[in-house]
Amino acid sequence: MAVEIIIREARRDDLKALIAMFADDDIGGHGDTVSEDALPDYERAFETIAASPDQTLFVAELAGEVVGTFQTAITTTLTGRGTSFMIIEAVQTRGDMRGRGIGARMIEFCIETARARGLPRVQLISNAKRKDAHRFYERLGFEASHLGFKMALK
Repeated sequence: MAVEIIIREARRDDLKALIAMFADDDIGGHGDTVSEDALPDYERAFETIAASPDQTLFVAELAGEVVGTFQTAITTTLTGRGTSFMIIEAVQTRGDMRGRGIGARMIEFCIETARARGLPRVQLISNAKRKDAHRFYERLGFEASHLGFKMALK
């Protein structure tokens, strides 16, 4: 019998596992660290997300362990006659757990949730260096339709 991947909202006690996943990401370049002095920054971010009616932080759990995470945000724009849609952000599977269907289950969850809410689309961005992730998203039915830009502010 296969162990089921459980998707649930993240809890404060998941933070250390989530931080470790992000800190282990050598491609992201976000400066994440497991250093204890950074914990208050992560706690503030968690509280901000938890307080938002339009954002949700999730974890994927397998056999009682946090093995993946992602965040969703619902946004509404005036374009498309006031369309609301889901943005999928910060998708991460624990390094030693990749290739087990966890990422696919997390994205399927997002798509199912968006459909249930009557949203017309889900969208995400992915670091240009993540070629494996791009192939993964394309296998799931996403298409590279836009070019993203970013500007670091100091």
